[in-house]
Amino acid sequence: MAIVTHGDQKYQNSEKLAEASDWPALSIEHRKFEAGRQATPVPICTELVMLLSGGGMVCRAGNGEVQKSLARPGMSYLVPVGTQESHLELSDRMECLHLYLPPALLDQSALADFDIDPARVEIAYAHGLADQVLFHICSPLRDLLYRPRQPTDTLFVEGIQVALAAHLLGHYTIDRWRPPEKSPSLDPRRLQRVLDFIEASLGVDIRLEELAAKACLSPYHFSRLFREATGLSPHRYVTDRRVQAARQELARSRLSLVEIALEFGFGSQANFTRVFRKVTSLTPGQYRELCCGQVDVKADRADPALRRDCA
Repeated sequence: MAIVTHGDQKYQNSEKLAEASDWPALSIEHRKFEAGRQATPVPICTELVMLLSGGGMVCRAGNGEVQKSLARPGMSYLVPVGTQESHLELSDRMECLHLYLPPALLDQSALADFDIDPARVEIAYAHGLADQVLFHICSPLRDLLYRPRQPTDTLFVEGIQVALAAHLLGHYTIDRWRPPEKSPSLDPRRLQRVLDFIEASLGVDIRLEELAAKACLSPYHFSRLFREATGLSPHRYVTDRRVQAARQELARSRLSLVEIALEFGFGSQANFTRVFRKVTSLTPGQYRELCCGQVDVKADRADPALRRDCA
């Protein structure tokens, strides 16, 4: 019997792109979110959220704890069954993979792999997990949503379930997990001020000194702390945001490539084409035609997320 989940009730401000819910100990959803608040029902199973694309500030509160983090692709969030969440808000568009696990799965792993009493095991309400092992365990599950079912899939999913349960119990119980250390110099409030300035200035030159001033830091210390907080240099972050904004504009408007290049701070169409192709493996013209279904791009060149962005 399929596991009962709470995704539709919780994520009403989202588009469910695909789902697989016919396994008894795992349900998978692929969702695209707009910025804004989400509902906060009490989860009826343990949920793991993995960010696939997009990013921004995630503000949430659960069990009396307030958490703020800058989400970027590859990060994960845990919501244990029964968590009393009171707030969940996203600052920007995001695309996520949601895995739902029944408590019994973790109970079985606690007994089999750790020889401990399941009654004493509690998964942490953990956020901002830059855990590459966790990401590599779970990310292959997305492919199951977009291909025909195969006879070996049940065995494949069971193997991932065991690995995932063992990893969660080994690293993310309340006595093992510790919140990521916060920089005393670049707190979420100042970081958000910098990010807001970037969003408002994508069409003009952005100098490192201006960003550092927004954070009340020297350029040297700001660059180091910004990289620690976001995983990207200030220059790379600005470039990624410009490309993302250009992708959205290419998909929804008929502005010329020159107009889009100038609107989002690329300076020229040639520079826009060079930077856009480096990030997406497509030229802006190819991306626009792909959104309109008018070009045949080889699968090994085009990011699958590009076609979904244009839907």
